[in-house]
Order: sequence, then C-alpha cells, then structure tokens
Amino acid sequence: MTQLNPLPRGAQVAVIGAGPVGLAAAAHLLEQGLEPMIFEADEAPGATFRDVAQVRLFSPWRYNVDDAAKRLLESVGWEHPDPDALPTAADLLERYLEPLAAHPALAERLHLASRVTRIARQGVDKVRTRGREAQPFVLRVRNRDDQEEEHLAAAVLDATGTWAHPNPLGANGLPAIGENEFAQWIGYGMPDVLGRERAHYEGLRVLVVGAGHSAAGSLLALTELAEKHPGTQVHWAVRGGTPHRLLGQTGEDSLPARGALGERVKALVRSGQLTLHTGFPIQELRAGDDGMTVIPAPTTEHAPLYGIDRIIAATGARPDTTLTRELRVELDPALESVKALAPMVDPNEHSCGTVAPHGHRELAQPEPGFYVVGAKSYGRAPTFLMATGYEQVRSIAAALAGDFSTADKVELKLPATGVCGVPSANEPDHKEAAC
Repeated sequence: MTQLNPLPRGAQVAVIGAGPVGLAAAAHLLEQGLEPMIFEADEAPGATFRDVAQVRLFSPWRYNVDDAAKRLLESVGWEHPDPDALPTAADLLERYLEPLAAHPALAERLHLASRVTRIARQGVDKVRTRGREAQPFVLRVRNRDDQEEEHLAAAVLDATGTWAHPNPLGANGLPAIGENEFAQWIGYGMPDVLGRERAHYEGLRVLVVGAGHSAAGSLLALTELAEKHPGTQVHWAVRGGTPHRLLGQTGEDSLPARGALGERVKALVRSGQLTLHTGFPIQELRAGDDGMTVIPAPTTEHAPLYGIDRIIAATGARPDTTLTRELRVELDPALESVKALAPMVDPNEHSCGTVAPHGHRELAQPEPGFYVVGAKSYGRAPTFLMATGYEQVRSIAAALAGDFSTADKVELKLPATGVCGVPSANEPDHKEAAC
C-alpha cells in the first residue's frame, strides 16, 4: 500500500451513506478537524432501518451508539436510551439516527437524495500511476433534480452497505430462472409481515428461503399471522441439510436469547406449523395453475413446490462493486470483502462476536485515501456489527488527520460471546430479530 499522507485541517472528506456508520464517520472526522461531505441516495438518513422498522436488533443500545456521535448529540441535550434495552430498527432510527443527522454540525454537511454513481481520480484513469495519489477524488453524483454534478474530495469513505443489493434465490449465486419475472411476488430481506405488508401474506401459501436469523424472524411472524388467518401456509426451504447453526445447537448457544429463537423455530417445525424442505437449492420459478411452481436444482431428488403465492428471500446481501471501477481496490475473491478482512470475517469460521478489532491499516486500499467501511467492508459475510463499524471509522479519521498513535490503538469492547441477542421466548412482543 502507498503511504498515506496526513490531510491538512479543513480538508474535505466524502462520506457515502448516511446510515449509522456513515454518520459516525462524519462525527469523527469533525473531531479530527476535517470537513465531511455526506452523500445519501435516499430522501432521509437511515434508509435500511426504515425498510425494516419492525425488526428488533440483536445488540442492545450500549453497542449501537458511537462515541463521537454521542458527544455531538449530548451537546444539544440528547439523552442515551437504556443501555441494556434491545431497540427495534424504528427505535434506532427515531431516537438516534434522525437526531444525529439533524444536528446542525451534520445537517449542513448532509446531501440527501444525492446518489454517488462513480468515483475516480481527477484527470487520471485507473491505469495512470505517476502522480496519481496527488490528485483529488472526483465523485459523480446524481442529485434530487436528476442532474449529474461532480464533487472533489481529499479522501473517500464508502459506507453504502449491502442491504440494497440482496442475494438472489438461485443457489448458485445467480438469479433463479424466472426470478425477475416474478419479482412482484418476492420480498427480499425481512418484509413487515405483521404490519404494513400484512395484506401481501395473510391467507396465502408463503415460502421462506434462507437458513439464518432473518429467515427465522420471518418464519415466526408468518406463523403468528397463520394463527389469526388459518388459510396462511408457511414453507421453509434451505439449500443444504438441517440448518444446524440455527436449529441444531440452540442448547449450546453462548447467547441464550439467540438460542431461544432457534428453539421457537424448531418447535414450529415439530408441530407442523411450518414445513421445512432441506436440501432444496432453487433453480427455477414457473407459472403454475395455482401460483408459482418452485423447481429445485436437478442435483436433488425433491419434487417441485406447487401453488406458492409469495416468496421471502432471506438470502443475505452482497456489495455493489460498480461504484469503484476506476479506483484501485482489492477485494477478497470469495467474500468481496476488503481483502485483509476476509480471514477475520469468513462466516464459515466466525460469528459476529468473534471478529477481531481492526482499523485503518487493515482497511487501507492500493488507492490511498479510499476506504470501504461498515457492512460493505465485510462483503458477503453476514457477521457485521455496528460497533465494529464505529471503531473502523474512528481509526480511519485519526489516520487521515495524521494521528497514527490514536489510529493504531484499535479496540472493540464486546463480550467474549458477541452481542447478538433477541427477546426471550416468552416475551409477548414477537417482532422479527436480526443482527
């Protein structure tokens, strides 16, 4: 990596994305005497949290508030919520992200409805090496009037996340044949089954695809819906065998509440309230006489599923790599994460609580001054926690300002077991849960 030269006070640093990590980055940059420009594609901050407002987070408030953001908010009388309470995404949005974005120090630097479409170096393309690092970054931005404009920055932090780019249904990483044609009957991520999207699911035959906790949250919501609308049928498809990470080791889970989530789903399978289809990699969707026909890959002996009305694809997400095509960026070939992070975040080896602390050195790219941060830095790995992102941007902001002793003191104060958790099994509030 080329040596990073410290930026002068007041240098402009572009932050792409006004989610929790992007806003925290801006707060840290301000404390370091740098000038953040925050670009958010949506009309308001925290777009991801607005999409899943009903979801209860696994991590309590103490791990969801960044220190620099907290200092900024407390300067205008903000009070920290109960550190041990588990917020919903709506709580986090309304009680933290929106007040933070509205703080005068950030509001005047926040560009809403401003989608960054490309990043490059001014006057040079990707091939040019000599003098490259001396050129500012140029960001091509499409504004709320659908006009293109350009902004210059001395450094760039890409905190755009992965939520807007869900993985497809196809087990081979490609969209299932026919998936695009049936898009209006497919919900990606964690739809609000018991709330604003209830009418899309009640009384219908619904298939949930995925083996993680997001799938579990949707399964619990659907079975609750089925109790009130008996015509609702719930099917669950996973491409591998029994999802042991969710169901098979719940008694051994170091986080009892997360284990309780698996126990609840296991009980639903045993009771017949939902039907589990293991070893069901999806190859194709076709129109049937009564809804969709879901056809498995020919490598299995399963028969197709007939008469499916709706599908929830809880299949994870992936980063959009088109933004940086003209920059020199190294990504892991498997995870599409920052290359140095891959061994640390590989979901085959790690959970969200076992990722080692890391900062500016691990996140540095061959393009000096450019960083991928937050969930996007993990690529396709689903093990990201906000607290990890906050430490990333704290370290990077200090490094950009030339305070390398502070930047190199990377610490992450998490319990040894991680911080994932959900409401207990007997809690009446059965909101979906996710990291």
